[in-house]
Amino acid sequence: MVGPVAAPPAQRAPWIGLALAALIIVTSFTLPHLLGWEVYARKDPTEFGTVEPLHGFWSPRWFGPGTLPAIVLAVLAYRYADSLAQRLPWRWLMLTAYAASLTWMLALAFTDGLAGVAHVFAMDTEYLTTAQKIDDIPGMFDEFIERIPYAHPDNWVVHVAGHPPGAFLYFIALVRLGISDPLWVGLITTALGATSVIAVLTTMRILGAASAARRVAPLLALSPAAIFVAVSADGLFAAVAAWGMCALAGAATAGTRGRIAGLATVAGLLLGYAVMMSYGLPLLGVLAIAVLILARGSWAPLPIAAAAALLVVMIFAWAGFAWWEAYPVLAERYWDGAAKDRPFTYWVWGNIGALLISAGPMVGSGVALLMAVPRRDVLNRDNTRVVLWLAGAAVVMILVADLSRMSKAEVERIWLPFIPWLTLSLALLPQRWLRPALGLQLATALIIETLLYTSW
Repeated sequence: MVGPVAAPPAQRAPWIGLALAALIIVTSFTLPHLLGWEVYARKDPTEFGTVEPLHGFWSPRWFGPGTLPAIVLAVLAYRYADSLAQRLPWRWLMLTAYAASLTWMLALAFTDGLAGVAHVFAMDTEYLTTAQKIDDIPGMFDEFIERIPYAHPDNWVVHVAGHPPGAFLYFIALVRLGISDPLWVGLITTALGATSVIAVLTTMRILGAASAARRVAPLLALSPAAIFVAVSADGLFAAVAAWGMCALAGAATAGTRGRIAGLATVAGLLLGYAVMMSYGLPLLGVLAIAVLILARGSWAPLPIAAAAALLVVMIFAWAGFAWWEAYPVLAERYWDGAAKDRPFTYWVWGNIGALLISAGPMVGSGVALLMAVPRRDVLNRDNTRVVLWLAGAAVVMILVADLSRMSKAEVERIWLPFIPWLTLSLALLPQRWLRPALGLQLATALIIETLLYTSW
């Protein structure tokens, strides 16, 4: 009698990854309550605290202005997105992916009405309120580092202090242009953040993985991360980083020295500015190396891109903000504040729970498949090779960020620049998985947006 034939690892991997993702999500939600763990610092115990690992609280809203449009879009996407992604000409695919992504973000946000987009940007702890008070940009740079510590009598609010001034300058620029209404600021920032989908898919095409890009396009455009892109500046950071990678891929595959130099300069300027928007984004260097490796070892853009990125950093230093001087000051403020009351023993894996909600539980299957891809596929199939390197780089960046102890909680938005690249792992799913995977991702976003008030 012959026993059952064991399934190949690549067939079991999606199930194993999804099961582990579900386990991490459930335990990260329930264990703090079951065991009485205090994993957040709270001035008011009722303000947050019932939905760890997310930053928010239970607030079911069964029907809001955006609920019906979100459900309609989810149903249409489940039915038609995969076939459209395969049939549309590339230009129309990009436009459709962007439109779907932006509509998905706004529909989810408008579950709470117009305030769903505006409420975060109107908070005193965010950038906009402080940006409206800045009338001297050179003076802001001169005192930026000294106003980071809590001990300073006029210390910066949380988000201004917690980021390099590149993020703050964006909001100051909007105010100088006469755009200071939180709703319009939110709409503009969301529209820019939604361009990430075009940049990531274009990067894949440049690197020779157009068919994989088409497979993953619906999952990338309609990610649960849309909830957080629409209400935080981190979605903008993700877009700047993604376009920098796209330019770097273009430079590495360009056919002339002029195009190499031009695109490498653009890449360096964008990636350098991304580093000036978030302290965690030097980790993009891992992804940049992966892009260059995928471009068949074309390292010609590297010195030009590095010089352009360094130029951005040095301009900020000349203006008064030296990243290497500011980071230790920021770390001190971080450990004087929330970090000391957020136990690493929980957040080292609780962060992964928050990531799996923001990116969607299906990325558990994608990451499992990354580890199960046969070596012959990695070496011989361009689409698989591109997905492996880009998504693998995202895994490395996330692990380093997690183990740094500088990301304890709030990663559902902080890690937004990494999530699109991690989502590419879903291109490895078997064809029969693609529609159910999209359905689960869509359902996750609708459930989270309906049941929880997320603070971002």
